[in-house]
Amino acid sequence: MTARVATRLAAASDLDAVAALFDLYRQFYQLAPDAARARTYLGERFARNESVLIVATARDETVGFCQMYPTFCSLRTAPTFVLYDLFVAPAARGTGVGKALMLAAERHARDCGAVRIELATARSNAAAQALYESLGWKRDDEFFVYGRTLTEDSGEA
Repeated sequence: MTARVATRLAAASDLDAVAALFDLYRQFYQLAPDAARARTYLGERFARNESVLIVATARDETVGFCQMYPTFCSLRTAPTFVLYDLFVAPAARGTGVGKALMLAAERHARDCGAVRIELATARSNAAAQALYESLGWKRDDEFFVYGRTLTEDSGEA
């Protein structure tokens, strides 16, 4: 695939295509396929305006997406975003889709007055880490990140 990649904020009409990619994204992180769960989750975030969903298209086909959640930085007293989900369809990898999504996420965050975007990725995801670093992102070696699962069926990988 060498077609030009376009990015834009998702519309309601994009949800089915993005949900299919979101289900593949969850499978990448070793979760069982569940297309209905993926569609419901994205639909709820979209309907409640709880996340920013950016889609990448090439030749009128949805080939990737990223999802960010708005939040705040109390130390900088300003808005920030957490880029939580980024996925490129396997056939579109290596064509600039991931880079286009990252740049679109940065533009959107700046346009919203955010001072920072943060993300986390699996230690084993070297391809994603190379992309982030090529775009000037810095890995945090100062802070430890902790988490605690609160339910059995949390969907965590």
